[in-house]
Amino acid sequence: MATAQSFSQTAEQVYSAPRASTIATAVLLATFGLSLVWVSGFANAAELHNGAHDSRHSLVFPCH
Repeated sequence: MATAQSFSQTAEQVYSAPRASTIATAVLLATFGLSLVWVSGFANAAELHNGAHDSRHSLVFPCH
């Protein structure tokens, strides 16, 4: 017969993710974010504007 104590779990036990997975995810997202900043830093301003403009229209977001 199981006791109530054997079924109780702390939030830390339920939501714990492996530390390596968390670090890998953080590194991947940081690399992606920095690459976006790096690419936009070297892009032509007119192309950035046109890309943002076309993205707004494709999402049915009014821009002008």
